[in-house]
Amino acid sequence: MTEQSAHGEPPSESSSDLHQRTDVGEPLGVAFYASRHGAIGDWWTLLHPPYTVWNLSYVVIGATLAPRVSVGRLLATLLAFFLAVGVAAHSLDELKGRPLKTRIPSWALALATAIGLGGAVILGVLGLSRVGLVLVPFLVLGPLLVVTYNLELFSGVLHNAFGLGLSWGSFTVLVGYVAQTGRLALAPLFAAAGAFTLIIAQSNLSARARLVRRKAVCLEGRLVTNDGTIHIDAPWLLEPLERALHALSWSVVLLATALAVARLG
Repeated sequence: MTEQSAHGEPPSESSSDLHQRTDVGEPLGVAFYASRHGAIGDWWTLLHPPYTVWNLSYVVIGATLAPRVSVGRLLATLLAFFLAVGVAAHSLDELKGRPLKTRIPSWALALATAIGLGGAVILGVLGLSRVGLVLVPFLVLGPLLVVTYNLELFSGVLHNAFGLGLSWGSFTVLVGYVAQTGRLALAPLFAAAGAFTLIIAQSNLSARARLVRRKAVCLEGRLVTNDGTIHIDAPWLLEPLERALHALSWSVVLLATALAVARLG
């Protein structure tokens, strides 16, 4: 993915090779996981599979920190977060500005948002009888975070890396733990802080990747090293960003899997 000049003499300074222009329009795709296969591909892209599974992994991490793990509560919490984040939050985000450029009708996105949030709240309410009233603040805060972040309410105060880390990372870990125990403890607070910092890293990487994929019209430039020239183009910029995102998402999923196997196996 990297194009280099032959080694040897320093490159000349002719105007023809001072810059290499690379168009970076639609062929790049809106995300590395985006699909172009019709309606099913649009829904696949909307669900942001790597990031949704990453978020669900934090549910597992929070739950497995509990002294005893109820599989039923864990599955219910996973379903609630899939509906709230995977379906509702992403549908609401696409409804506002069409960043993924899907052809999903607006009414379908609105319906998916309502079903996702409604289903998550219903699952939470059903869990009150088992978990207790400690779950109530999380039932209120969850939908509020989804709507505030994705609609950029209150001048976008949460629509940033901090808000993403709080809602996708810390909140998810804490709910996973509270759904199992009905209380908070020190261990999940540390785990929530760790999840927050990982999401901050993800946010910084993905923000630059989105800029290149979705907004850049062209790239031009070169990097001269002591053994040649690297022409700077979109793939050259995207490769380290998206490899890091791949690695981060898989690392969290594998960590959650290891904890689940250790506790439930």
